Amino acid sequence: MTHQEIELTRDVDAIQIPSGDEINLPMGTKVMITQALGGTYTVATQSGLARIKSENADALGIDLEAEEKKKNETKVAIEAGDLDGAIWAQLKQVFDPEIPVNIVDLGLVYDCQVVEEDGQKNVEVKMTLTAPGCGMGPTIAADAQSKILVLDEIDNARVDLVWDPVWNQDMITEEGKMKLGMI
Repeated sequence: MTHQEIELTRDVDAIQIPSGDEINLPMGTKVMITQALGGTYTVATQSGLARIKSENADALGIDLEAEEKKKNETKVAIEAGDLDGAIWAQLKQVFDPEIPVNIVDLGLVYDCQVVEEDGQKNVEVKMTLTAPGCGMGPTIAADAQSKILVLDEIDNARVDLVWDPVWNQDMITEEGKMKLGMI
């Protein structure tokens, strides 16, 4: 991440932060990448922050082939008995677009279970957000679901947003607090 101004080389669909509204950034829009974590890019524009998916990285001048190679490398083959660890590792690749800490270390994931039903392995996650009115909730939940579904042994994943208990900063892990400069 260079923090240099980049001019988009083509029109790009993005998600406005924090509203979660879908927007289109036209070719020629000047942006600055503020965060590149978990396979997405948070960019600053003249009208605020937006989130761009990795599949649109070429518009930012980023090599899509290299991005695809990274994505394929995350296609994880699970060793026996390590499925839970692999799921949590995938969840640690999901980031709030405004906070450079993953959702696990932010304390947003309340529950994660593998449920075997009819020969299928389904993952059920309950998570929250730092603020109930955050419009990015569905986007973050969809990111978590897609990261889990990358795992070979998982057939389905459901990520539900819950509000009880209410999230607070005490839920952030020690690692998260260190990244945020809280300790």
